[in-house]
Amino acid sequence: MPITLDDQLVVAISSRALFDFEEENRLFDAENPQAYMQLQLQRLDTPARPGVAFSLVKKLLAFNTEGVQRVEVVMLSRNDPVSGMRIFRSTQAANIPLQRGVFTQGGAPFKYLRPLGAHLFLSANAQDVTQALRLGHPAAHVFTDSVRASDSHPHEVRIAFDGDAVLFSDEAEQVYQRDGLEAFQRHELDKATQPLPGGPFKPLLAALHRLQQASSQGMRIRTALVTARSVPAHERAIRTLMEWNIAVDEAMFLGGLEKGPFLREFEPDFFFDDQPGHVQSAARHVPAGHVSSGIANP
Repeated sequence: MPITLDDQLVVAISSRALFDFEEENRLFDAENPQAYMQLQLQRLDTPARPGVAFSLVKKLLAFNTEGVQRVEVVMLSRNDPVSGMRIFRSTQAANIPLQRGVFTQGGAPFKYLRPLGAHLFLSANAQDVTQALRLGHPAAHVFTDSVRASDSHPHEVRIAFDGDAVLFSDEAEQVYQRDGLEAFQRHELDKATQPLPGGPFKPLLAALHRLQQASSQGMRIRTALVTARSVPAHERAIRTLMEWNIAVDEAMFLGGLEKGPFLREFEPDFFFDDQPGHVQSAARHVPAGHVSSGIANP
């Protein structure tokens, strides 16, 4: 029987999302990548420093036990195969058991998300993320200058999501952008009992829920909905999650307040939002990524 990744949570990640390669990246020239490749080769035995998504990946892989593989992380990188050697040596030094990687030497990597069956794609390349989202894959552009994750919760994977255009469709956001806050509140109150259609990250939330239900060991998942919605628009969001039979551990209805300080207190390993301004605010406190989805990202 061929090996498959079925029944596993599959995360595809670029090298700059997992490791801090910003110094090396400043040397990169797509027309002449030799200098970059040579630097990576010179540093082959120098483990790379952790990047923005390092904590998320390490904790997710901790759900795996001997004989039971629940999470698969795959390197999906525009790097060349030579640079890939340093990446895998860095994962070994960090005790991150990556087995698989695709290195495209500048080619578009997102096309390999489908055969991987990826539930999430994290990349420092905004164009790759946009293309992945258009193909229906949950994906986020990692802000590489984000604050690194706290180590306060070693046995919890903490993930925070925006609502509209991330977990949910941007149906309500379109009303807000077109007609303003009052019309948005009235629209959501009128439709409070009608579940919102799923957004690009609904499959990831469902996969995390399945992972939590299947795991019986020390690691657990803690999720939070962090949204600019306020009363009375909160009810439709809650009812939608109930309809999906998926619970979040915390919900923050902030009514337009800046999200960053609240995320600082929640201490997620990663936060996903469709609004660049919210991601920039969050990145000052926690690891964050932009989901270029919905009307806010034409």
